[in-house]
Amino acid sequence: MKANSLTPSLPLQFPSPVKLPPPTGIRFPSSLTPKAISISTPNTNRISINKNDDDSIAAFWDYQFLFISQRTETENPAVLRLVDGAIPPDFPSGTYYLTGPGMFSDDHGSTVHPLDGHGYLRAFAFEKDEVAFMAKYVKTEAKMEEHDPETDRWRFTHRGPFSVLKGGKKLGNTKVMKNVANTSVLRWGGRLLCLWEGGDPYEIRPEDLDTVGKFSAFDGGGDHDSPSRGGTYDGGFWRFAAELLKPVLYGVFKMPPKRLLSHYKVDAQRNRLLIMSCNAEDMLLPTSHFTFYEFDSNFKLLQKKDLVIDDHLMIHDWAFTHNHYILFANRIKLDVIGAMGAITGVSPMISALSVNTNKSTSPIYLIPRFGEDSNKDCKETIVEVPSRLWVLHVGNAFEIIHEEDGTLDFQIHASSCSYQWFNFKKLFGYNWQTGKLDPSVMNPNETKSKQFPHLVKVCISLSKNGKCEKCSVEPLSQWPKSSDFPIINPKFSGLKHNYLYAATSSGNRRSLPSFPFDMIVKLDAVSSTVRTWFAGNRRFVGEPVFVPKGDEEDDGYLLVVEYAVSIQRCYLIILDAQRFGEADGVVARFEVPKHLNFPLGFHGFWAANT
Repeated sequence: MKANSLTPSLPLQFPSPVKLPPPTGIRFPSSLTPKAISISTPNTNRISINKNDDDSIAAFWDYQFLFISQRTETENPAVLRLVDGAIPPDFPSGTYYLTGPGMFSDDHGSTVHPLDGHGYLRAFAFEKDEVAFMAKYVKTEAKMEEHDPETDRWRFTHRGPFSVLKGGKKLGNTKVMKNVANTSVLRWGGRLLCLWEGGDPYEIRPEDLDTVGKFSAFDGGGDHDSPSRGGTYDGGFWRFAAELLKPVLYGVFKMPPKRLLSHYKVDAQRNRLLIMSCNAEDMLLPTSHFTFYEFDSNFKLLQKKDLVIDDHLMIHDWAFTHNHYILFANRIKLDVIGAMGAITGVSPMISALSVNTNKSTSPIYLIPRFGEDSNKDCKETIVEVPSRLWVLHVGNAFEIIHEEDGTLDFQIHASSCSYQWFNFKKLFGYNWQTGKLDPSVMNPNETKSKQFPHLVKVCISLSKNGKCEKCSVEPLSQWPKSSDFPIINPKFSGLKHNYLYAATSSGNRRSLPSFPFDMIVKLDAVSSTVRTWFAGNRRFVGEPVFVPKGDEEDDGYLLVVEYAVSIQRCYLIILDAQRFGEADGVVARFEVPKHLNFPLGFHGFWAANT
């Protein structure tokens, strides 16, 4: 395949032409230092390098191309061109949904953080020997306000939690909670939903990806003001502070009382959907209210459990076992100076928070899922991990009950990083002051590998009376490379499993040794063997998704999107999970039309046809 020019074709949108100094932390060879490069019209001549120079310039532009805006939506499904291989005869029919941000810059000079980009839903429908592709924006309230469909022009009016505005109102702009429905996608109970970390999901019509509207089945009901069950919260000062904050957060900043987490869990053994939420005011107070919901396949609420933890926590992902919920307590604290800038609008709302490094341990909460009286039996067990462990995403967790002595063992497989590496204000290398992305932030030169996102195995042993006898953390299968988005065969969720898959880095790029990812890894947690699939030079990958075929744990296929940024193409790859890493492990490769090339996605979901 011939490499095309790096000049993007419409409708891919780049920020307005600006002069770019060498980004902080990236070393540009003196002979190649750009004087006035326009990000709207870069070409191969401007970013090409010779063998004697490192790839820092190409790495910088590759990173920008991974987060380009895409304005085009499909009116009708587009059949993807088969580039290599073929769909296997035993490949299940169904649809792979992938959500993530699609719009990062408007037509008035403002850019937003990738986490604040409007949700762009992609669907790959498998039917016989074809794959049909659709992509549309989720028509959230914010999207309808910020986009003019007649002129196809955008004007950002919401800051978003991680952004500020340059071309719009800045000081005093209280439009913060911009529900962009861009984080995860779920098909359950006949409904297709796009979720975001902080508001109600949006329901999407599966046949054409048109937005139906907000879906409020997760509001949980009940009294949000009363202390939750299962904790030791006794009101006092922090309850008084919460009462003062609520009118501001709910009324001025339009935050919903309950902040829904975007990560859900599916208990395949019981055929249940598990969802979790917390109170909006918990972001600013040293007390955390969590609510767990369990729904059957018809979205009937089967049970609800509340829990209060007297600590200031940030929970993004979590885990469950057959009998427990598991929370990894990422500790945060209020940044008073940052909060003042956030309130006035001169800095992002997230500036009000920072990582709390005051303690050298990280707690894990083990919460019983069941009990005859949920008001009394939701008593958590707290286990202190002997290190600062910031958990990003969980692959799976399971428990083993030893009937002979009543002891209980837990094992959790997850991606984590160090507290030193994680920084609210620099996620994805986005600089809110310049509106630019700096890949060196995600690839610091002198950081030890254990500080990067990496895969870990957490083992916990409880005595008969619930006391922690042992807690250990070690690299999963001794895999040392930067990794994230761990997944397993969904049929084994909450159960003992052998295999885990994740996006990982080969480390081949000198300027991008850790992120973006360019490999998929298959780890055997029992034998500690490792197999990998490498996308190729200047090609990146997102989160893999497992498509079950038979009853064996690795009997199935992996779907992953390959982002070939150097030629501005996206490919859908089918990998055979059992032949992973072998020469014939790549089953098929489909090309997305160039005019529909899309930016990096976040989380996906496989929905088999019933």
